[in-house]
Amino acid sequence: MSHLPSKLNSYWLWREVSSKLGLSNPTYRYWKNTPNLKLNNKYLFIQKRTLPQKYEHIENILTDLSGHLPIKYASDQLHVSEHLFSYEKMRLHKEFEYKFVEDVKFVNIKKFFTEFGIKVNKDSIIQLAKIKDLDIGPECTFYNLKNDYGIVVYN
Repeated sequence: MSHLPSKLNSYWLWREVSSKLGLSNPTYRYWKNTPNLKLNNKYLFIQKRTLPQKYEHIENILTDLSGHLPIKYASDQLHVSEHLFSYEKMRLHKEFEYKFVEDVKFVNIKKFFTEFGIKVNKDSIIQLAKIKDLDIGPECTFYNLKNDYGIVVYN
């Protein structure tokens, strides 16, 4: 499976952790054994099973983000307008599954990639667009989607 859809499989959204524990925003910086991940300089995630012992109990009620990505990050990685995931009038909007966590909208990229049989390597460049707008060359893999859209994967 692709690296892109599994990026958050082992992370919690920091905003949800801090909200449920009533902690201030910079608290995670003092947790030396708790790795974090920042996406788009906007979204902060804390690695699962590394919370300080006194906070471990919270992990049972946090939202699993496996296969999901914040819509802004997903749109950047797929080189597509964020509107695709934001507005129901967009043709591919209903092809994706969404989840809201602490006012952050996530899109289930893993499910989408699995349903269309899209395979991506760790360093691949991915472009989702109308077929007429894609640059399809011999060094890429093309996937035909619904509604005149396609995905090109450059390895």
